Amino acid sequence: MMATMSAQVPLPLQPQGAVPVGDAACVTVDEAGGAVWLWGTLWWQWQAGDEAGRRLAAVQLAKAKIAARTEIASAFATTTVTLWRWEQTYDEGGVAGLVPAKSGPKGAWKVTDDIVGQIVALRRAGRSPQQIADEVGVSRFSVRRVLADVEPAQPTDVDADADENGLPVVPAPAARTDERQAARFGQLDEARPVFTQGRQLPLAGLLLALPTLEATGLLEVAETTYGKLRHGFYGLRSVLLALVLLALLREPRAEGATRVVPADLGRILALDRAPEVSTIRRKLGELADRGQAGQLMAGLARRHVDTHPDAVGFVYIDGHVRAYHGTRRIPKTHVARMRISMPATLETWVADTNGDPIFAVIAPPSASTAAEVRRLLPDLKQLVDGRRTTVVFDRGGWSPDLFADLTAEGFDLLTYRKGKIRPEPVAAFTDHTYTDERGTTHRWQLADRKVRIRLTAAGAKRHSRKTITLRQIVRLNNGHQTHILTSRTDLNTAVIAGRMFNRWRQENYFRYAREHFALDALDTYTTVDDDPDRTVPNPAKRDATRRVRHLEQVVADAEATLGRHRNTPQLSGSLDELEATLDEVRGQLDAARQASANTPARLPLAQVAPDARLLDSETKLVTHACRIAAYNAESALARLVAPHYARANEEARSLIREALTAAGDLHIADGQIHVALNPLSAPRRTRALAAICELLNDTQTIYPGTDLVLSYRVKPHPGAT
Repeated sequence: MMATMSAQVPLPLQPQGAVPVGDAACVTVDEAGGAVWLWGTLWWQWQAGDEAGRRLAAVQLAKAKIAARTEIASAFATTTVTLWRWEQTYDEGGVAGLVPAKSGPKGAWKVTDDIVGQIVALRRAGRSPQQIADEVGVSRFSVRRVLADVEPAQPTDVDADADENGLPVVPAPAARTDERQAARFGQLDEARPVFTQGRQLPLAGLLLALPTLEATGLLEVAETTYGKLRHGFYGLRSVLLALVLLALLREPRAEGATRVVPADLGRILALDRAPEVSTIRRKLGELADRGQAGQLMAGLARRHVDTHPDAVGFVYIDGHVRAYHGTRRIPKTHVARMRISMPATLETWVADTNGDPIFAVIAPPSASTAAEVRRLLPDLKQLVDGRRTTVVFDRGGWSPDLFADLTAEGFDLLTYRKGKIRPEPVAAFTDHTYTDERGTTHRWQLADRKVRIRLTAAGAKRHSRKTITLRQIVRLNNGHQTHILTSRTDLNTAVIAGRMFNRWRQENYFRYAREHFALDALDTYTTVDDDPDRTVPNPAKRDATRRVRHLEQVVADAEATLGRHRNTPQLSGSLDELEATLDEVRGQLDAARQASANTPARLPLAQVAPDARLLDSETKLVTHACRIAAYNAESALARLVAPHYARANEEARSLIREALTAAGDLHIADGQIHVALNPLSAPRRTRALAAICELLNDTQTIYPGTDLVLSYRVKPHPGAT
């Protein structure tokens, strides 16, 4: 009988009491010294007190790559940093470099009994260790040694509060095995928040976003809209909160979860670890299947208007083209920033006066801005609830009939004028100044007068008038005139121009969100059937029109040739032949014109492309809602910075990004979550962050899913007085 070979690796023979180092080695230590065993064979040995030999054993294990450095460091009761230093020392000086240096003071002990008394007295007076060191004239290390001997319970550095509370440094979150087991069997709706207290926790700064995130209403509106998700460890709260926090970390896609340490983000979520990519996608798919993303957007918009009523006096509407680079066949549209027609999805965004997004909808393919503004009027009317609102849009929304519709619905309008326009005389322009919300003063040359715009026949019939009277404001800049139209007559000229030019804030949001929040990312690969009844341009009409134009050009060229050579006798025969051919082409042209007239310009999509597909909009709208909440939360924090930071106009958002990634301490006491953040890169930034913390503390924000109030502070810079 043929013997079979086992593929199983032989088990290592480990002496009793040995500490394993990876799969192959182990370490034994006793009163005689220590030894390293490899696959049960003695590989290295050192005697008691031979520290250089012990270090050399660890270095050799690391260089031979027998085990991971973390396992080697753990077996030799040291850290990976120390192990790395041993390797560097060995490479530079050999075994002699591993001999421990003589410990103890290198000079005379400067701390006399008198100095000890001074140190203790100053400490009891509330001085910091650095202040005591500077005043007494000794090192901070000496001060700490004295205080440790004389008053061992007294805190001695900027982490004093953490020391008093006995918090560990970067502890691993407690395993939630029981809850995960219950979720696996469908017995858990959602894991409850359980915080990991500790010092120097990475990403603790993300907790700064919770007060401003609560103002967006994302979690509350989502719970009202969706209720609860299916049984599982991660519920609606934790998934949406994870998506928002990932966006604030500039990892807004589900795949971004692979680039963030799960335990680090898990501590902020009050869980053992953050959800994985597959979990996030599965939960987003569940939300998309419910088909309520439009209701979620509407709820967020309502919350935004209620929270910021002064910011919706002017609303900006603009279309955004999201280019598609995949392999699916979806409708094409013109992408202006790329100057090309390509597969893309159209979106319509509505923003407030500050340029902060309110909501977004997926527009039909090839929809015009004018059509989208008209489509959104009922929703806007319900949203503003009687407030006087001016709708601002660019030249893509130019439509006199739309202007009449807006005024009939009680809205004011503000847009650029389109088409050939008679320039204003130079004498009509006067100097104007405008100071925006940031305190920047603008100086413009403006002209102001009333104009009449003619409606189309359909618009005139619908509104029972032929024209609409509007106010025209023209800006003169280096000889170029920019024409603005508005129905507002109560605001001065400069304010109208400033509000129109503020439309670039929405463009800036698109640019910023594409760079920092992956606005155009493909959040799902799912496609859905396009509307078969939607009318689209008829390709046959296009071909018929092209044939007519071609034959018209042929006839024109032939007639021009006949005209030039009609009086040339030697070409009479050729001209007769050309005349006969031209008559034949004229007949073809008449037939082509008749065929073009009989060909419908548009057809139902089912006849043109029965297998047409669209990108799934539900998942995209849910992720857009999270991105909107993240951006608006960041914007609110940036506005809080402005009064406390001189360079807020240039650096407010970069400061907030730094603060959100700062490490800090987390301690729960007296019904509060005490968050102590590490200082930022510069004292001026730390002072600004401290001011923000005081403002956030006034909100008394409760961490979602708990009754614990968030309380923030910033540790001082080391050595700060």
